[in-house]
Amino acid sequence: MDSTDKKIIACLKVNSRENASVIGAKVNMSVSAVIERIKKLEASGIIKQYTLVLDGEKSGLPVSAYFRVSMENSKFNAKFEEYMEKHPHVTECYYTAADYDYLIKAYAADMKALRALADDIKSLAGVSSVTAEVILTTVKEESSPEITE
Repeated sequence: MDSTDKKIIACLKVNSRENASVIGAKVNMSVSAVIERIKKLEASGIIKQYTLVLDGEKSGLPVSAYFRVSMENSKFNAKFEEYMEKHPHVTECYYTAADYDYLIKAYAADMKALRALADDIKSLAGVSSVTAEVILTTVKEESSPEITE
């Protein structure tokens, strides 16, 4: 990946639907060259997917929290992970090397719904403890890190 690829990625981070001609003007390349580079970035797996960012307030899920979950035993991990992968309000789930086993980010319509989610997680087989950290204000939220030169 060279500096031009990094500039193209920076453009796509701002707007993944950006037109190749607009990107080409920003990086001083032809439309076909930009398209070719994007295809190579996709084929190599550097670009994994194109996505969108919803506004929690406007989409009806204004409450968000991180849950720290500890498991009794690792034999319960597969079922727990399967539940997290399928849950519609869970957007992130990480197995960690920390005092707890999993870090989960989830969204809810209100505090009552968030409490219900916490209770659901607590009731899963093998879960020994759940701690919630409610997000008051989002200072910065990006889907991927900036690639510096």
